[in-house]
Order: sequence, then structure tokens, then C-alpha cells
Amino acid sequence: MSEAAPTTSTNSLLSVNNIEVIYDHVILVLKGVSLEVPEQGIVALLGANGAGKTTTLKAVSNLLRAERGDITKGSIEFQGQRIDRLTPAELVQQGVIQVMEGRHCFEHLTVEENLLTGAYTRRDGSAAIQRDLELVYSYFPRLTKRSRAQAGYTSGGEQQMVAIGRALMSKPKMILLDEPSMGLAPQLVEEIFEIVERLNQEEGVTFLLAEQNTNIALRYADHGYILENGRVVLDGTASELRENTDVKEFYLGISEGQRVNFRDVKHYRRRKRWLT
Repeated sequence: MSEAAPTTSTNSLLSVNNIEVIYDHVILVLKGVSLEVPEQGIVALLGANGAGKTTTLKAVSNLLRAERGDITKGSIEFQGQRIDRLTPAELVQQGVIQVMEGRHCFEHLTVEENLLTGAYTRRDGSAAIQRDLELVYSYFPRLTKRSRAQAGYTSGGEQQMVAIGRALMSKPKMILLDEPSMGLAPQLVEEIFEIVERLNQEEGVTFLLAEQNTNIALRYADHGYILENGRVVLDGTASELRENTDVKEFYLGISEGQRVNFRDVKHYRRRKRWLT
């Protein structure tokens, strides 16, 4: 199977156009990645660890330079304007917020103090900020009871909620969500994705999320892109990807209608069609 072309959309909020990313001037990590994120959509970046998902998010949020990475080819546009030359702070003001992998709360601050740091750049007054704080608590009722607790002493699921809630306090148009399921119990993962879906539908927040858990990502996303070795090898609607034979076998663990136990097989009998 040849490399899939990205699906274009006339109402794209974000357009990533054939970007290449190099670390330390020598390590080529992304190789011509293109993708589209429609306004008020949920798009999933899928693939194994090291496929290039996090690097793609950091390319959008302009956090690469902190890790000696650079976009050496292509462009990134948000709302029709090129953004790959902006600073991360300027991007936040444009409405693009990244929730990093591993949650990264300020452990010594309380839950509520963490949430309020998300409103640091706002200039619309304390009343508006308080309204949005109450809105965050309405989506994350667990945090209401934990508002005075130090964030470092909360559970992993609660810290993920704090990280997403902090992003919401900046009034984002789009949230870049990196591995929201990592290290969480299945029930909490389900709860997080249900809240993401509600925020998308009720508040109009657009999401671009990187996720190794293909099964749950394709249940909540509208569209997905599969990355391997820094390239987009396949993309389509979530329903199309769920029914794709290669995706079923290599990412969902299902072969010919039967769930595969990979401990019982010594090697893959069939190569992915995009590699042949």
C-alpha cells in the first residue's frame, strides 16, 4: 500500500503541510508529515512509541527548540495563518495549548492554584476567570473536593484532569493532548475520553491527541492518522480505520474476526501492506 495522502478540509483549523523535523542537526524524526484538523473536530495521532506522535505535537506547539529540534521543511498553519515561526507564548495567545505527556502539574501548588496558572495570560478580569474555574469544576467534579490539596499528592487520574483543566482556563480553541491514557486505569481512561468528547461537543474545543491506545482513541475521534517511523502511513475516518484489516491486526490485536494473542505466535505471518 502506498503512503496515504492527507485528507483536506475546507474548514481546517490546523494544517500541517509536509513537515520534516530534525534533532541536533542530524537526526531526522519526521519525514514529510501532513495532516488536517477540522474546526471542532477530534483527530487522533496513532502509532507505537517512537513513531513521531509527540514530535508532531511539539512541532505544532513550537516546543521543539527547547529540545534542540527544528522544522527544516514544510509549514504549519492555524486559522489560515502560518504559526511555525511563532513563540510558544504567542501560540497560547492564539488559542493553541499543549497538555504534555506525563501530566506535569506543579506539585507544590494546590489543585486550584494549578488551574489558575492556566489563566495567567488572560486579561478579561477576575469575574470571567472565576466563571471558567467553576466551569472546569463542573466537568471535573473530582477536582472540586481536591481543590485545596497539593497536586503532587493527588492520583494520576486527578493530575491528568488538572492538566486538562489548566489548559481550559486559558480559553483554548485547540488542545494538543499527548498520551492522555498513559499510566491510568481503564475506568479512568474512559472517564477522561468522555470528558474530552463533552468538551468538544459542548464547548467547541478542537482536539489533536496523540495516543498509543488505538482502540479507545478510535472510539472517540472523528479522524485518525497512523504514524510509523516518522511518516503518515494511513489516515481516514475513525470508522474506516476501525474496519481496516491492517489496523485491526497490528493495532487492535484482531485478525480475521478473532482477537490475537501475540504471546502464542513467533512472528507476524503477514506484513503490513504499506510496507510491502
